[in-house]
Amino acid sequence: MEENKAHWENVYHTKKPSEVSWTQDVPQTSLDFILSCNIPKTAGIIDIGGGDSKLAGFLLDAGFTNITVLDISARALERARQRLGEKADLVKWIVQDITTFQPDASYEVWHDRATFHFLTAAKQVDRYLNIARQSINAGGYAVIGTFSTNGPEKCSGLPIKQYNEGTLTDQLSNGFKKVKCITENHVTPFNTTQHFLFCSFRRTL
Repeated sequence: MEENKAHWENVYHTKKPSEVSWTQDVPQTSLDFILSCNIPKTAGIIDIGGGDSKLAGFLLDAGFTNITVLDISARALERARQRLGEKADLVKWIVQDITTFQPDASYEVWHDRATFHFLTAAKQVDRYLNIARQSINAGGYAVIGTFSTNGPEKCSGLPIKQYNEGTLTDQLSNGFKKVKCITENHVTPFNTTQHFLFCSFRRTL
């Protein structure tokens, strides 16, 4: 875990947003999925592996007031805080490896764009899903974006696990019911294309 943290701290210390593939000016797909959950503006939303994503800022602009961003990299979160300025105080920031996260709150929406696919060992996936089940209220939602089976096999020099609609749904079959899945092409800042799968799931009792 320490090696993993060191990797991501180095990435965010040495690379600008324009130099990493996951950068988005507008995280439109994530916003669309979260808005489709039809949750109150006061509902808890957590962005897993949010890094220095702009999602939190867009959620604030949309009127949401209970936003948490979790990432293994302190540097990534600091960059996001600096970009938001005074608005950063409206967000809860957590520096933590998701597989060791011990939540002290519950959430209506658990959002994860491109963290889950870095969990390549079954025990990591099990830990992640156990934490998600603990964290998401009954009737709440998990929105997960991963590389599809037509996407890259590595990201940031690390191996990833590709998913299709069936395999991702199977992984979440204990405690979640699929709502919707789409695929999309993400165009990176350096004009390459990465194929993503996005799915939303409803937390069951």
